[in-house]
This record gives sequence, C-alpha cells and structure tokens, in this order.
Amino acid sequence: MGVMRLKLVMKSIVLIVMARVLGIYDLIIAAIISVGINPKAKPKPYFLDGYAHLSFELACSLAVLAVGMAISIVRDTRVRYCTTLIAV
Repeated sequence: MGVMRLKLVMKSIVLIVMARVLGIYDLIIAAIISVGINPKAKPKPYFLDGYAHLSFELACSLAVLAVGMAISIVRDTRVRYCTTLIAV
C-alpha cells in the first residue's frame, strides 16, 4: 500500500502522531504537577495537595487512554477502508 498510494499512508500516520502528542502532553502535565508538590509543607496540606495532584493526573491519564483507544479504532477502520479502495 505504501509504494503505490503514498497519500493514504500519510493520512494514516496523522493518527499516530496525534496519539504521540497526547502522550507527550500527559508527560508535561506530570512534570508540572511534580514541581508543584512541596514535601516540606505541613503534613495536612501536603497530603491534601498530594491527593489533589494524584486525582488530577489520574483523570488526565485516563482521558488520554480513552482518546488513544478511540484513535486506534479510527485508524483500524481507516486502514480497512483504504485497503478496500486499493482492491477495487
């Protein structure tokens, strides 16, 4: 498929790039959150901040996971459609 129809390959690669960007976004959010944690603070606010950061990162990671699964489903459908175009 790649040798005969380069445009179809490039259109399929866009979804892979989108998934990688989401992973990098999640990594950046984790770095920002880890800088905001202050272990020298009093215990109670420290635990509160820690749980807040944990829940935020967990929500962000689960959202990226869901989007990644949706991207993979769309990519699979796209590849199947492109192979039917080549067969015709």
